Amino acid sequence: MTDLQINFAETMAKWQAEREAANKTARSELLPQLRALGVTEVVAEYEGYGDSGNIEDLTVLPAGIELPDDLDAKVGDFAWSVAYHQHPGFENNEGGYGTLTWDIAADSITLDHTDRYVECSHSFDEGL
Repeated sequence: MTDLQINFAETMAKWQAEREAANKTARSELLPQLRALGVTEVVAEYEGYGDSGNIEDLTVLPAGIELPDDLDAKVGDFAWSVAYHQHPGFENNEGGYGTLTWDIAADSITLDHTDRYVECSHSFDEGL
């Protein structure tokens, strides 16, 4: 490996460790707040393409519970961060999308993610 490749690998490993620690902290801060409001499940639909993306829809269960704006934003940011940590760069080019489901009682997260891509098939024949 070249020095550039080693530095890139080290940088990526450091970035992943920092993101994982930040997600763990956010999760531990959000969980008791959501439980105190009676939330049993969070469902976040996300999408990204063309170098940008966001949470398209954030739903909490049971129905009728309204998150305060600041908590709603933090939960959305957390959901995006978890999806991005698992699939870094998915928002590039054709992008990707998915659903993050957080079972609050069990503190278990399920991520259902799809990447989009372009497939091309090319042939060139000369002098046949």
